[in-house]
Amino acid sequence: MKKVAVVGAGKWGQALAHALSQKCDVVITSRRPRDLPNFVSLEMAMARDFVVIAISAQAIRGWLEEHRVFRDSHHLLIASKGIDAKTGAFMNEIFEEYLSPAQLSYLTGPSFAKEVMQSLPTALVVNSRNRMIAQEWSELFPDFIKTYTSTDVVGAEVGGAYKNVIAIAAGICEGLQLGENAKAALVSRGLVEMARFGTYFGAKEETFLSLSGAGDLFLTANSRLSRNFRVGLGLAQKKSLDEILKELGEVAEGVGTAHALHKISINNDIYLPIANEVYEILHGKSVKESLKDLLSHRRN
Repeated sequence: MKKVAVVGAGKWGQALAHALSQKCDVVITSRRPRDLPNFVSLEMAMARDFVVIAISAQAIRGWLEEHRVFRDSHHLLIASKGIDAKTGAFMNEIFEEYLSPAQLSYLTGPSFAKEVMQSLPTALVVNSRNRMIAQEWSELFPDFIKTYTSTDVVGAEVGGAYKNVIAIAAGICEGLQLGENAKAALVSRGLVEMARFGTYFGAKEETFLSLSGAGDLFLTANSRLSRNFRVGLGLAQKKSLDEILKELGEVAEGVGTAHALHKISINNDIYLPIANEVYEILHGKSVKESLKDLLSHRRN
């Protein structure tokens, strides 16, 4: 029985601990002590070789700087989805400053923590440049989770991060009661935009038609279980972002990622109309004015 540690005790971390505990000996830890089964100190958690990182994407760099705890024997599965808002760095770029790419895998695919906690059927992708370790991680998941493996780390990361921004836009669409036609158009064009962005950075186009791309996007942009979708609903109701995030009580990764995408699109001249309109709305632009501007775009 493999010994696994989960770092990050939010809903997603707890869900992954639940899933992996079906076949593994699992402990969990976080910055603050939590009243959870098998909760241990960070030191005890990092004594294990297989470690899942389920920390907010925007907190990753700070956490890595603070905790220099990795060994050559560690194999990490990164379950965080996002792009660093301050630097525009992808998760793999940040982690590879501290560990070899051969030690790193990235978990993507359509998955709400609530349903994983209920052991409902789910399909996920383990992405790594190290095929052997990706397969090893894949075999640790329980029978109710179907796992696939991929070597397209960049494509998987882009899909997992970008879908949160499109989900904010979809929530706005729902909140404004624009109809199913509009939401279908938005989500499908969001997929095109996501693929345009990812292939610019070397991702494989087919990744965006897989679980890591279309699968994760369709789930996140069509359900009130999605925190980012609920951010969009709140914005459509003219609530402030601070008010929305306080009501959520959780991190909505699409907020930070929208900032990152806006910065990257300007620096690299990448056409990202939906992501950039989400960024503008987060900075106070009227959602109706944003809709008008989005509909006026004529580029494919």
